Amino acid sequence: MSDTIAVTGVVATPPNPISTGDGLKITSFRLASTQRRFDRGRDRWVDGETNWYTVTTFRQLAINVGNSVVKGDKVVVTGRLRVREWESGEKKGINVDIEADSVGHDLAWGTTSFTRVSHAPVAVEPPASEADEFAPAGAGDGGFLEGDSAMREAVDGAHADDDDAVRPAFGEPAATAPF
Repeated sequence: MSDTIAVTGVVATPPNPISTGDGLKITSFRLASTQRRFDRGRDRWVDGETNWYTVTTFRQLAINVGNSVVKGDKVVVTGRLRVREWESGEKKGINVDIEADSVGHDLAWGTTSFTRVSHAPVAVEPPASEADEFAPAGAGDGGFLEGDSAMREAVDGAHADDDDAVRPAFGEPAATAPF
């Protein structure tokens, strides 16, 4: 079964970042999602049953999750739902996994600060005969058109102070959340 799903919940285990032999970055964690409802008989909110998911992220999302999410964070996860039965000897069970497309902090419970990840540009030189003919306007200027200097400065300077932030390297545990 493969369906798209969005789930809110609490990160129940420390995110586990790994890198495969081929260099593929993967980070996974367990997510606990408990529905709450108002019980009019008791005149208070009560917890329903908790659903447990294993969330798996890949590539840049895995790196970002490994550097941003810690156990106890309330998050929103979207991705593909995978439900698989398993059997090992006399034991049987069902795994419910989410292959995440996106993960973010649930802002209904707090605030966060966003830092855009910069990617080093990959220089690809076209043959000299095609260089001028097929070059898009602004291609030599980071994709900005002439006259867009204000936009370029805004984008380049928007997160200038973020370089001072201390962030763990991929695979190192992030600091414990202050709440």
